[in-house]
Amino acid sequence: MDMPDSESPVFSRVDPETVRAILGGVIDPELRAPITDLGMVGEIKVDGSAVAVQIVLTTLGCPLRAQIKKEVVSKVASLPGVEGVTIDWIEMTAEQKAKTMDTARKRAQADAPETEIPPTARVLAIASGKGGVGKSSITVNLAAALANRGLTVGVLDADIWGFSVPRMLGVSKRLGGTDGKIEPNELKVGDGLLKVVSMGFLVEDEGTALMWRGLLLTKALEQFLTDVRWGHLDYLLIDMPPGT
Repeated sequence: MDMPDSESPVFSRVDPETVRAILGGVIDPELRAPITDLGMVGEIKVDGSAVAVQIVLTTLGCPLRAQIKKEVVSKVASLPGVEGVTIDWIEMTAEQKAKTMDTARKRAQADAPETEIPPTARVLAIASGKGGVGKSSITVNLAAALANRGLTVGVLDADIWGFSVPRMLGVSKRLGGTDGKIEPNELKVGDGLLKVVSMGFLVEDEGTALMWRGLLLTKALEQFLTDVRWGHLDYLLIDMPPGT
């Protein structure tokens, strides 16, 4: 009987470098970068057909841990000769976390599309884990207070489904535009100026917005971020959707 030679997949041996390379295809679902680039892959041990991988998380309570595990196991198990994959979960030190977040920020900046937001504008995101707690009220009141000091303040209502900023400001004018760019609605407040963009200036009511799905909603928010001609801004306040 002929025996398979040492180059046969039956006798294939995987090494830690090969495992690390294939894990470069696993993208952290939150930070949107390869886990290898983020320093999330620690020691890799190969014992025959069994592979053990250390995955280093910012916190062991990471809610996306199951998803990361599924993708890591799938990638490593696809290598010839691998019959078993185990994961050892490790929590990052404070220094490791700082380095990982710095890497993620730099990648996000490099991948970010060009926007009309002035680089000198201070951007403040008003967010909450749930709805109905007054985010929009805080956004509008803060914007008005800053404008009263003679500043120019942009207000981006990013709550696509439950927009309320137009109603709070008493503005209903549809958004205009020139040369493919959206012109924000302007409202004089004290010695300053508000420049406001909201889904409420594009649809008839909140019920209509609820009918929007998937790509349409994503495209609308992308346009708010990239295609609005803000001009001069001292501040940009973003009223975030609930849960963000």
